[in-house]
Amino acid sequence: MLEQLFGSQTRVKLLHIFLINSDERYFVRELTRDLESQINAVRRELQNLEEIGVIKEVEGKEGNPKQNRKFYQADTKFVLYSELKSILQKSQFLLEKKFAKALQKIGRVYYLALTGFFVGNKSLPIDMLIVGKLNKKKFEKLLKGFERNFRREINYTLLDKEEFDYRRSVADRFLYSILDSEKIVMIDEIMNTFGQVADKEEKNN
Repeated sequence: MLEQLFGSQTRVKLLHIFLINSDERYFVRELTRDLESQINAVRRELQNLEEIGVIKEVEGKEGNPKQNRKFYQADTKFVLYSELKSILQKSQFLLEKKFAKALQKIGRVYYLALTGFFVGNKSLPIDMLIVGKLNKKKFEKLLKGFERNFRREINYTLLDKEEFDYRRSVADRFLYSILDSEKIVMIDEIMNTFGQVADKEEKNN
């Protein structure tokens, strides 16, 4: 079964999409476009994953004009669902760590926190808070590459240190809605910590 699950790069990418975004539904051409892969290869891997039981065929979303298309979604009742998702979450953390290191090479970063999508909280206004000064063009290029890993746009706020300090001093509501929420802190020179996984690990323990 493991050979079937991890037999190709396309399959691994599909597993990441379905298991990290387990409440989402996808159709074949949508996945083909996002993975930049051949449609026959995507169809073949979807069939393999469906036969194994990792994904299942579902109806389209209500009100969706493309509802008659065949949609797929992760099957959370699959016997190895939790184990596979855990493996992919660990892989995601490695991507996040790599992003943090790359970010430090294109500017001065005092603080980087991942929240929102990264901690499964859709109610938060952003997915990433950065405090520092970055090369804008290099950052946009880096962010686009990071977004491709997750097949989604990442909403972020970038503050220079002076603005961050000011907002913190006046108890800015937006800033504290992020600082007081669940988050993964990757860089924190403001609090003299680095690579701390805040709140998330504590919650899991």
